[in-house]
Order: sequence, then structure tokens, then C-alpha cells
Amino acid sequence: MLRSLYLIFCLLGFLPVMNTVVMAGEATPMAGNPHHPGVGDSLSAAYGIPVEKGWVNLLQEKLGKQYTVVNGSISGETTAGGLTRLPDALKTHKPAYMLLELGANDGLRGIALDEMRANLEQMIKLAQAADAKVVLIGIKLPPNYEPAFNAKFDAAYVELAQQHSLPLVPFLLEGVADNWDLMQADGLHPTAEAEPKVLENVWKVLEVELPAPHNNG
Repeated sequence: MLRSLYLIFCLLGFLPVMNTVVMAGEATPMAGNPHHPGVGDSLSAAYGIPVEKGWVNLLQEKLGKQYTVVNGSISGETTAGGLTRLPDALKTHKPAYMLLELGANDGLRGIALDEMRANLEQMIKLAQAADAKVVLIGIKLPPNYEPAFNAKFDAAYVELAQQHSLPLVPFLLEGVADNWDLMQADGLHPTAEAEPKVLENVWKVLEVELPAPHNNG
């Protein structure tokens, strides 16, 4: 039985997200390929590199034909924008899993953390109500932002994951963001060479959630 993985990714206009984000719940038998939709930003949208080299495309290759990965990234997306789009995406794709990677643009634009957190939480609840298993993907802001703000920003993902019993990718760009050889000239987006590492960060959390018979890892 094929399943669908919906990645809610959003294209960050000036800084990366995934926020193609991938959402998930217990896989549900469906006709056709299971969908893995994602909600996210430019970090999940292969910004500045060929789309086929982006981690979302690499994820589709890794999963094979048993899953369909739907990348819902939009440039400059915020959590508010993702929340607006999500109901239609869930209705259209009926995902078994949703990868949720959003929030970077909120932080960069100074949107209140309470608002960002509330939007993410509402997206989580909508996905779970649609029987999609959510995987939350964390992102970090540049270190030149105020330390106390950054700490609260990071904590929002941890708290949401704990409160809703979600698997959490702590930092999408772990092992990448601090290596300038793996970042594009803007210092915000990973190079094509870094994308396999980005996928590795997601995969080590996602693979645990996939049903064993369908796990290609």
C-alpha cells in the first residue's frame, strides 16, 4: 500500500525553512502513493541550487515509489502563511506524515514568538486531526540576534514537541550552518554539497517513524 508524505516547507525569502516541513502520524492505508507533505521555507525549497539536488528531492529518492513526497514550500513563508494554506493541503493530499519546518521567517521579521508558536501549534492540531503524523523540524536564527530571544525561539520547538509528543529534528542545518564551505555566499542557505547532510539530519528522526516494511533505510 503506497503512502503519502506531505512536507510543509516554506521558501525563506532571505533566510532558509522546513520549513518544508514534513508532517506525520501513524501511516494510514490509502489508494495510490502515501503522501508526505511538507510545510517550509527556502531551506526546504533548494534555494540557489538545482531542485534535484535539494534534500527534499533526495528524500523522495530514498523513500522510493512507496511514498510520494509533496513539497509545499513558498518563498518568504511565515507560520501565518503556512497555517492559511494547510487545510487545503491536508484535504488535497491526505498525508500519512507531515514534516513541519517553519518559523525562520517569523524570527527574522521580529514576529512575536507567542504568535509563531500558536500558529505552529494550530498546524500540528490540524494535521493530527487529519490523521497525519507530524515530524517537527527545528531551525535556529543567526547568532547575531539577541541571545535571550534566540533561546526562547529554540525552546518553542522543544516545548511543542514535548507537549504534543512529536518527533523533533532539533536543527535542520546541524553540522552545516557552522561550516562556511557548506553554505552559499549569503551565509544563510546550504550548498548542493550540503544537502545530503541536511537529509541525514531529517532521516535519522523520520526513519524511526516509518513502518518497518516500508523503511528503505
